[in-house]
Amino acid sequence: MTLREPIANEEMIRNALGDEYDPLSEPPRTERPDHPLWPQIRAALCEVYDPEIPVNIYELGLFYKITVTDADGVSDVYFEMTLTSPNCPVAQEMPGMVQGAIMPISGVGEVKVDISFDPTWDKSFMAETAKLQLNMF
Repeated sequence: MTLREPIANEEMIRNALGDEYDPLSEPPRTERPDHPLWPQIRAALCEVYDPEIPVNIYELGLFYKITVTDADGVSDVYFEMTLTSPNCPVAQEMPGMVQGAIMPISGVGEVKVDISFDPTWDKSFMAETAKLQLNMF
C-alpha cells in the first residue's frame, strides 16, 4: 500500500480550523467531507457530548460518514453515525442533538441523521485525544 502525500500542509489546516486544531483529535475511521462548511460543522460536533461520557461525540468516533451536498443555494448535511451501545440511554435524543448543533450554521439547509450499528463501534473508532481522556489505550 502506498501512502499519498497530504494535500494540505499544517499551515493550511490551521488557517481553516484555527489554532485549536490537533491532528490527534481526528477519528481515524470517519469519512469527512471536503467542503467549505466542514470546519464549522466539525467545530459544532465538538460541542456535543454524550451525557455519560466526558468526550465530544466527534472525537469519540461516533460518525461513520458525513456528507455535504450543495443544492438551491444551501448545503444539506447527512450523517451516518452510531452509538457506543445499542442500549445507549440517549439513542432517541442523539439525532436531535446533532441536528440542533448543525442547523444554526449559516448556509446549512436540511440536516439528516441516520443511526447504524454496522459496523459495531469499538475504541478503534476513537481519536487519540479521546482515548487519552478516557484512559483507553
